[in-house]
Amino acid sequence: MNTRSLKLIREVLINSGKWTSLEISQDSIYLQFRDVELGTPRADESFSLVVRFAEDSFFTAFYSNIWDIDFMSKYDFKNHLLSEEFKFNIKEVKFIDFEYLNTFFYNFKKEKSVSVVEDFDIHNIRSDFFMIIETDEIGIVVGGNQMDFFSPFERLDDASLRELSNQWMLYFLKYHQKRNLIKDPMCENHPLKPKK
Repeated sequence: MNTRSLKLIREVLINSGKWTSLEISQDSIYLQFRDVELGTPRADESFSLVVRFAEDSFFTAFYSNIWDIDFMSKYDFKNHLLSEEFKFNIKEVKFIDFEYLNTFFYNFKKEKSVSVVEDFDIHNIRSDFFMIIETDEIGIVVGGNQMDFFSPFERLDDASLRELSNQWMLYFLKYHQKRNLIKDPMCENHPLKPKK
């Protein structure tokens, strides 16, 4: 993905996105996000995006209260497995931003990392890609030498991501033209919502 696409992913996650699950399976790490501004909604599903990191992947949680990262207590160190669901509102998302990462070392009291790389050190990241997510409770950094994005139906590239973003924007505009009887919180609480 190019830089414009990564900026677009940041935008579609921040307005109403929620980080809802983490799956670690050997050297692959999957993060699922819901209520992202991609595509046209269907009645039986929510908008979602999955980010996958592989090839010398790692996951680090920054926290001040151990109970905020309770989901990590179920990590199987022997087999490198974890599958947890939760719900964190997203405050900020960055890609490959060392300056922003350095703020986590001061804003949170503790950190916990898992990686298949034996000598992994969050203070010396050697991966090609990493993503930083900040919630109200914790900060996370996840990365690897491979990074992929998936919608519920396809692997995303620059063109398909742009198309899904355009579809959502058209949906948003039509929603506010019609003033639907059924309220969509993603459209009602969006920063671009028209003023009355």
